[in-house]
Amino acid sequence: MRKDSLKQRAAALLEIAGITVDGPAPTDMQVHDDRLYARVFAHGSLGLGEAYMDGWWDVGDLSGMFTRLLASHIDEELKTLDTLLAHFKARFINLQRGPHAFEIGRVHYDLGNDLFHAMLGKRLVYSCGYWAEATTLDDAQAAKLDLICRKLRLKPGQRVLDIGCGWGEALKFAAEHYGIEGVGVTVSQEQAEFARELCKGLPIEIRLQDYRELDETFDAVFSIGMFEHVGALNYRTYFEVARRALKEDGLFLLHSIGSNGSPSRPDPWIEKYIFPNSMIPAASQVTEALQNLFVVEDWHNFGADYDRTLTAWRQNFDAAWPVLSANYDDRFRRMWHFYLGVSAAVFRSRRDQLWQLTLSPHGVPDGYRVPR
Repeated sequence: MRKDSLKQRAAALLEIAGITVDGPAPTDMQVHDDRLYARVFAHGSLGLGEAYMDGWWDVGDLSGMFTRLLASHIDEELKTLDTLLAHFKARFINLQRGPHAFEIGRVHYDLGNDLFHAMLGKRLVYSCGYWAEATTLDDAQAAKLDLICRKLRLKPGQRVLDIGCGWGEALKFAAEHYGIEGVGVTVSQEQAEFARELCKGLPIEIRLQDYRELDETFDAVFSIGMFEHVGALNYRTYFEVARRALKEDGLFLLHSIGSNGSPSRPDPWIEKYIFPNSMIPAASQVTEALQNLFVVEDWHNFGADYDRTLTAWRQNFDAAWPVLSANYDDRFRRMWHFYLGVSAAVFRSRRDQLWQLTLSPHGVPDGYRVPR
């Protein structure tokens, strides 16, 4: 297909979303290289993201533009071979077992604590904040951690497990504010080392360990922003491990991005550049995987709060860029902008959700009263 024909086809699709090529609005795409059109029609989101990283196009309001694209479902017109390959890999190859389980740690979470310190704020909490009454990112993250502790009904002296503990902030918060002792497991060497230092002096043990190796019991279990890395072929095993680790009268809280639609295909650009071997669970997959293991006491969705969280991360990243640029090049900066901007749009358009499920082994006697 000729280049001008591809440009016309692209312009017609973008017009459906109210986006004009080289138009004056902040959400209009400014094209610097006409090779963009062939690249996108051949490789879909992968081609679009890589072209942005290469400086082939810009837009004043990246999140705004992608909110328009997602709301109009134009992305569904760009199902390419790259998308299908990512889907088949996720469906038929267990990409989260054995050595693969540690790949996400090496590729993403070990990028550098300087990056995450700059982006995430006062606490290294890399998941959605709770903005019900918060006005700042730091307050929203503290509110989220406190919400989790209240939902789990934590009490002094309880022993708590954090599956995928990140940099240890949630266990530290629970120990300092609720008097618990705990164990955290992560597949990131950088996170484990940081978490041990952060929690020094507290009754907390941090392990570099695959969650499937756990074989002990706890009064309560939580997992924050880790389920997205588990993979559909391992969902049942994940819930079996959580059930095995939980005392009969305990509670388990799962905090995860999710989709209300059918099981989603991993995005090829996200898979390649940001979160390898990861996927967003569908509600149907979650409910099937926990059957006969847990009672769902509460299913809380505050997905719209992720837009505010990601926007705050982007602002922090930009403010810190003069310092970060000593360790990261401009292509990385554009990659990170694309990641944060598109992710904010996904939640702003409500295509993805943020769930907190509170689960019990047998049902809370007399019912579970939901804190908010």
